[in-house]
Amino acid sequence: MTESDTDTDRHAQKMAKKKAARDKIMATKTEEKGLLIVHTGKGKGKSTAAMGMAMRCIGHGMRVGIVQFVKGAWSTGEKSVLEAFPDLVTIKAMGEGFTWETQDKSRDIAAARRAWEAAQEMMADPGVAMVILDELNIVLRYEYLALDEVLPVLRARRPDLHVVVTGRNAADDLMEAADLVTEMALVKHPFRAGIKAQKGVEF
Repeated sequence: MTESDTDTDRHAQKMAKKKAARDKIMATKTEEKGLLIVHTGKGKGKSTAAMGMAMRCIGHGMRVGIVQFVKGAWSTGEKSVLEAFPDLVTIKAMGEGFTWETQDKSRDIAAARRAWEAAQEMMADPGVAMVILDELNIVLRYEYLALDEVLPVLRARRPDLHVVVTGRNAADDLMEAADLVTEMALVKHPFRAGIKAQKGVEF
């Protein structure tokens, strides 16, 4: 047996052990339920990842509701793609931009309230498999909506509904209640080098 054959045999044995261990773990994962998912952190990709999950749902023929709490009638690539599936996706861009753009707290609160009402309607629809609450963390941070009002609704969602919440600075109680939390870490961003938002990357 050559050295190459020995290495190949060792690798096969090692992978066989890993597969057996993995199969044993997977055999214990039998529960199915709707998940509360939080994408937070200072890094880019929170909303992008959520939109990717929406596309996965489309691929499985599952209906998705998307409420954008901050983004208004912006023209984005993902919106154009998702709107091509009107039977499976409902998108409501109900924000009016970031608070420093409106400079009107009462107006921001009213917009957040309308968006939350739309979100609750989507969550109550038994035909919707996933609801994405894009940038909800921002309106909670600024207290345009009260966490004490929002969190009980998310906890009481129907058992088969997935809810995805995005935005920086997710509240500790929200992360504690979530089934899955991902924190996007900022390592490097072109904006700091004077590069503006790029089509196909940022929007």
